[in-house]
Amino acid sequence: MVTISIDAMGGDFGPEVVIPAAANALERHPDIRFLFYGLAGQVEPFLDKFPKLKAASVLHISETAVQMDDKPSQALRNGRGKSTMWQAIEAVKNGEADVCVSAGNTGALMAMAKFCLRMMANIERPAIAAIWPTTRGESIVLDVGASIGADARQLIDYSVMGAGMARALFEIKRPTVGLLNVGVEEVKGLDEIKEAGAALKATPLPGFEYKGFVEGDDIGKGTVDVVVTEGFTGNIALKTAEGTAKQIASYLRGAMSRTWMAKLGYIFAKGAFNRLREKMDPNKVNGGVFLGLNGVVIKSHGGASSEGFCSAIEVGYDMVRNGLMQKIEADLTSFYSHYKAEEAEAVSTEAADSPAKPA
Repeated sequence: MVTISIDAMGGDFGPEVVIPAAANALERHPDIRFLFYGLAGQVEPFLDKFPKLKAASVLHISETAVQMDDKPSQALRNGRGKSTMWQAIEAVKNGEADVCVSAGNTGALMAMAKFCLRMMANIERPAIAAIWPTTRGESIVLDVGASIGADARQLIDYSVMGAGMARALFEIKRPTVGLLNVGVEEVKGLDEIKEAGAALKATPLPGFEYKGFVEGDDIGKGTVDVVVTEGFTGNIALKTAEGTAKQIASYLRGAMSRTWMAKLGYIFAKGAFNRLREKMDPNKVNGGVFLGLNGVVIKSHGGASSEGFCSAIEVGYDMVRNGLMQKIEADLTSFYSHYKAEEAEAVSTEAADSPAKPA
């Protein structure tokens, strides 16, 4: 069984979307059990409509819920121990659930997850990893907004964790990883990116292959399985891609309704347009994974539909079923044992090559 804790009050629609989404996920994966955390009287009416889901669930009543406009510090101060979001995360910490899913306030969810679950060994910062549709299928991009900026060590952490997620989600034995940069040449980019690239190139890599630098257009091409960047750049790339998808959809609707010939052409090409719409539908790839914590937390879009929230639940399910935490922990241990050995050897060589100081 996979037990999933749900913040039923999170997002723009709360239980109105969350409960039908969970019912759909249960139909597809009968081995799921749910722990719902909601406010008194607000979840039961929706849960009563799905007897099968109700039988596979436990509803916990919380005192309060985090609002979408709450500041992270305010949500942590007021909701610690008693909010639906906190209690859903705490279920993972206590071993009652395998994964937590919420569509709530991103900043609050990250703050609570860090405070409650704590960071994994060797990890300095968490990252939010997004599933990205590409011309080859799907890739993973991280960080897309957990924090601003990253040094070389943190970019290396993201590379190892992103590769572990790719192995768990896509079931690829050795996923390819690239660092997002302003060019593919090794002399280009910020010092932090060049330093991380040099370290990844020089160190034996557990479970993944480093392909070097990639550019912005490589994300959509699917040039690599995992694209690594810091949160400021990653979030801008994510929002730009979402906006571009909406812009293209708007252009197509306008073009197809402009003349009767265009309308006739749309009828003949409707199947192709439906496939395009499905490919560009953000609900199909909903569910950002918080990486670097001692537990799995999935962030759904706040405005996601029932289908979109179901996708986020299924991402969490796949992460647990395919051993995300175990893969990341093993890869981190292996990488840093080699990395530290390389560093020690470099220091030793440098000391040996240095001229002896006179007595």
